[in-house]
Amino acid sequence: MAFLCRSAASLLKPCRAAPAVLSAARLYSSGGQYEYILVEKRGENSNVGFIQLNRPKALNALCDGLMREVGQALDAFEVDSGVGAIVITGSERAFAAGADIKEMQNRTFQECYGGNFLAHWNRVSTVKKPVIAAVNGFALGGGCELAMMCDIIYAGEKAQFGQPEILLGTIPGAGGTQRLTRAVGKSLAMEMVLTGDRINAQEAKQSGLVSKVCPVDQLVTEAVKCGEKIASNSKLVSAMAKEAVNAAYELTLAEGNRLEKRLFHATFATDDRKEGMTAFVEKRKASFQDK
Repeated sequence: MAFLCRSAASLLKPCRAAPAVLSAARLYSSGGQYEYILVEKRGENSNVGFIQLNRPKALNALCDGLMREVGQALDAFEVDSGVGAIVITGSERAFAAGADIKEMQNRTFQECYGGNFLAHWNRVSTVKKPVIAAVNGFALGGGCELAMMCDIIYAGEKAQFGQPEILLGTIPGAGGTQRLTRAVGKSLAMEMVLTGDRINAQEAKQSGLVSKVCPVDQLVTEAVKCGEKIASNSKLVSAMAKEAVNAAYELTLAEGNRLEKRLFHATFATDDRKEGMTAFVEKRKASFQDK
């Protein structure tokens, strides 16, 4: 949640909430303009949803309006049958340098608790379609938390990850203490949360936080390629696979294995499972219909 640093925080301007009267589907299908993000489809078959955070002067600080727009774009891609994966990225300088501190500076406990502050940020983690974070530059505080809500993280060579909220007299509030600990282990997570220290892309790769490190200018291309590869598979079965992997964070080994078995058995009720195995036996490429 914390912003990059006090000097960077001075760049921020409070942002207005996105218009609630426009639904995500209407904004997306009509080509309506978002205020804080850029949205399009990418890939040879236009099957990868693409969301770019677009508050460059504020280093993509995550104001309430921006996060609501991200949620709207995700909702639109979720119901788009042509989209099989989603990429979220920022700029080469910053994926997102944190939450908008000016926006939350004067909030009270009553406002935060009564209004369930930051609850809508979790939309990223509940999307059924696979989401890839392409992280260049700073991913600090809320930016790091946003990346960790995604299913896969690709990092540019100069990316930096951190949870510096302690330096602002608070703690992570959008999953930083929970997801970071599960990703990198207790010792490193505790060090990052208690000191505010950052790790670079190579350290993030070694610790298991990211799956791939790319040259800065190739990062988005590689992330979209990964999205295309995912989108070429059955969207229905991909959702099952994602559910099974995510369950590993929540369930015991025995419970997780039971869920996996049920989902595995469930694939045998799909046309795509039949097509995939038949194509393998016939030595041809499978043609999935998402059924």
